[in-house]
Amino acid sequence: MKQSLKSAVAALVLASPSFAFATEYDIDAAHSSAQFAVKHMMVSNVRGSFSKVTGSANIDEKDITKSTIEASIDATTFNTNDTARDEHMRGPEFFDTAKYPALTFKSTKVEKAGKNLKVSGQLTMHGVTKPVVLDVEGFTTESKDPWGNFKRGGTATTKINRKDFGLSWNKVLETGGVAVGEEVSITIDLQLTKKQAPAKAATDTK
Repeated sequence: MKQSLKSAVAALVLASPSFAFATEYDIDAAHSSAQFAVKHMMVSNVRGSFSKVTGSANIDEKDITKSTIEASIDATTFNTNDTARDEHMRGPEFFDTAKYPALTFKSTKVEKAGKNLKVSGQLTMHGVTKPVVLDVEGFTTESKDPWGNFKRGGTATTKINRKDFGLSWNKVLETGGVAVGEEVSITIDLQLTKKQAPAKAATDTK
């Protein structure tokens, strides 16, 4: 009876597309990052980055729309190559990284968009969660690195209004306008590493 039950469960698992065709990947933090651009003083863009992105993806090879992704961006790695500005941005008037150390994204829907994808999900930043849509180029086909790891990658872009997430600090300029724009352009470059199957435990033959 037990053997029959095991066989039935195994058959159901193998018959399910989500199990049979989905492949799990980890986000390679060493080769992934998030960049942003925002208008400064109404005249030019300031660009910066978050250098640590972690998370995982489950990519369905048969039906890409069944794929999922979760990512976490370490807000403490905020960098615009200006120490004073970066400290201010990490402080309580902006990201308040002591209280909100991470930005997170969890997908809720994946749609095909020609050769690319539109990935809808929930973005949480500064303690506020809002729906966003990422335009994703990729994911690429797998390639094998010199160390035997299977890799693939993708680039996601979107635009948000920082005020929607409670990032409302600004300064009014004497010449009109404000110091920091509201619209933020975001680009996330991801490299994924295929999860390895767990090693089988050695069998005691004694």
